[in-house]
Amino acid sequence: MPTDPIKKIYLYNAHGYGFGGRIDRPFQHVLDVHAGASLPTEGGYEVSRKENFRLNETISYTAAHTVLSGSRNEKDGSYTTLASSTIEGLNILDMVTADRIVARVASKQLITDDEPTITPIGSHFENLRIAGCPIHAELDADLFNRFGTFTAFKEAYEGNQAEREAMQRVFLWGKPKFDVPDFLRERYNWFAGDKFPASKGIVLCSLVKGIKSCCGHELCGELKVYGNVIVVPQFGKVYLGEVMLKQYEREVTMLRVDLGSPAAGAAGGPDAGGGGSTYP
Repeated sequence: MPTDPIKKIYLYNAHGYGFGGRIDRPFQHVLDVHAGASLPTEGGYEVSRKENFRLNETISYTAAHTVLSGSRNEKDGSYTTLASSTIEGLNILDMVTADRIVARVASKQLITDDEPTITPIGSHFENLRIAGCPIHAELDADLFNRFGTFTAFKEAYEGNQAEREAMQRVFLWGKPKFDVPDFLRERYNWFAGDKFPASKGIVLCSLVKGIKSCCGHELCGELKVYGNVIVVPQFGKVYLGEVMLKQYEREVTMLRVDLGSPAAGAAGGPDAGGGGSTYP
């Protein structure tokens, strides 16, 4: 007897937060996840917001908020997901400041598609300054739009030498042609060859194509730039526009700070992750 075809369902995936982390020195404090939210697999809409936070003149911001949504577009039958997290008026020890930082991930998938098409377009920095130096992080949204699926990214890397060499250079996947600090060697302690550098289904890369000063200013000489990482003496390391590629999800962390001396700790945000998958 004929059997009914298996009916697929859609599992939405969206989450985000405005800011979070910890301070280890000169005092100890664990920050709650600020403006955090997670979307049910059934989809829906969720908003979270926190305002006017200040911690011992160490970290402050005027507002952090997250917006999540997941729904089916009746016009074309696609399943769409959005994760957007924002922080405004950020100040970390008067060394990292920004008027506004946005992390945004949007996905679209038909029930017949093997993977969602995911874009980080809309993620950006406004008036970012590090150690008082105005920073312009050039974001390569076009790359992530051209290769909107995990498979497209993988095929471009493995099948196109020019694309592969460009990704190795920008994402620190290739062996650097210059001396790099030990912490980068530890983080990138293996170098990609012709195979796509996925480990446990995750590929680490960045939205940042280049870092320079803005408004015609010279980049402050004491700042050292390695890809999307800025090293600040007697402060720590600042990671910009980090991206985790997964087959059914992207996660974007726009700012992450690893504090060194005289303060120690780690903090970051905003962060947005989203995608989804059909099942079975």
